Amino acid sequence: MSRPQTPEPALSVQRDSPTGTRDEDAANGTQHSHRMLSFSDALLSIIATVMILPVTHTEISPEQQFDKSIQKLLATRIAVYLMTFLIVTVAWAAHTRLFQVVGKIDDTLALLNLACMMTITFLPFTFSLMVTFPEVPLGIFLFCMCVITIGAVQALIVVYAFHFPHLLNPQIGRSAHRGLYRQHILHIVLRGPALCFLAAGFSLFFYPASYLLMATVIFLPYVSKAAGWCRDRLMGPQEPSAHSVEFFTFDLQEPLSKERVEAFSDGVYAIVATLLILDICEDNVPDSKDVEEKFRGSLVAALSVYGPQFLAYFGSFATVGLLWFAHHSLFLHVRKATQSMGLLNTLSLAFVGGLPLAYQQTSAFARRPHDELERVRVSCAIIFFASIFQFAMWTVALLHETETLQPSARFGGREHAFMFAKLALYPCASLLAFTSTCFLSGFSTAIFHLMQIAVPFAFLLLRLLVRLALALLRALRGLARPTRATEGDPQAPLLAAPC
Repeated sequence: MSRPQTPEPALSVQRDSPTGTRDEDAANGTQHSHRMLSFSDALLSIIATVMILPVTHTEISPEQQFDKSIQKLLATRIAVYLMTFLIVTVAWAAHTRLFQVVGKIDDTLALLNLACMMTITFLPFTFSLMVTFPEVPLGIFLFCMCVITIGAVQALIVVYAFHFPHLLNPQIGRSAHRGLYRQHILHIVLRGPALCFLAAGFSLFFYPASYLLMATVIFLPYVSKAAGWCRDRLMGPQEPSAHSVEFFTFDLQEPLSKERVEAFSDGVYAIVATLLILDICEDNVPDSKDVEEKFRGSLVAALSVYGPQFLAYFGSFATVGLLWFAHHSLFLHVRKATQSMGLLNTLSLAFVGGLPLAYQQTSAFARRPHDELERVRVSCAIIFFASIFQFAMWTVALLHETETLQPSARFGGREHAFMFAKLALYPCASLLAFTSTCFLSGFSTAIFHLMQIAVPFAFLLLRLLVRLALALLRALRGLARPTRATEGDPQAPLLAAPC
């Protein structure tokens, strides 16, 4: 999209209003949308995360081998999960930006938002139909109809808010080009549902095309940007339009605030950590009759049978918690999230949402030891992708460090080496565990549990280890190259200062 010749003022994030303004809003039957937006963000993070449940509950009998057919079934379900997770995050980003345009709400807008949220909560059911009956078009059709309904409700919110300008952000409400803004926002809001309408039609006679169209919903903004870049290179920059609107797009970029990205991400991590205990509560509580008959009334003896499951739970929770800690540490040093960082964060969260599947795989070691090698590799792959996208975010942030990072985390900064080591720890550990199983397949379970135990201790000792490594590098550099610096010719240090 091109930039305006006479730009409107930048859209500001609304803060808590003074008491007098709140009283005036209450008298007019309006209120700020902060609390409703927080409720919506929490609900959307839950919905995006519980999409993994149909995948984790894939039925594999104890006699069934983890062969090519099972691997293909699991890979297909994971691919569909990733696609639907990303579609939900697109809906979340659009919803957040929509309520940066709509600054205040009344009863009608609150009810319309609840209708939108109700439709979103139906998505996991349609996804369950898609993974259980992949060749039956009804699941795909219902999923597309839900997305169409969400878009229609959001379009109603836009039309209603622009009909009552006092509900809009003041910068838009006072603008002379309000009609152009409404037209542009409606075009963006309805673009995804239009593709899903085509996908719903194709699902009735050629469902693979439906999946392709739904995937296009996710990557359409990036394809549009790439097409615009190619057009500008081939035909030269076009004359900018007079009143374009840059702040409302589906790109995972500004104006989504860093705080809003953190809140949604924290919601995903919290729900994933909670989902882990649900299987413990459901599958690992002994039956009272079995306790009496098989264990002579000893509950401790009955619970000891589930020792491997509890070990898998604690290891999986530690993995979720430490990945959240790495994410928290990264965004502690981030000043601004770029488009690429937003996309990488979403991909990381999608694999974090798959960690309950990793728990299911590791908890099955004792029940199905003949499949442990394949299950270890699946778990290592999920952990690797969840963490490597975090590391990729850090790398992308370093490419634009002046704009995106605090000074202490930039090259040569006090925290740079420490952050590099913290974000590289899980990708290296999971890749090492995966590679080790290729040579020591008989010890795959021991290798995986060793990784789960070693990484938390490595996090505890990381700062000390980084300091020792930096000191060793300085010592080696001093031995390899004699110091020739004089008082009149000081040299800047190449390595970061001690952490």
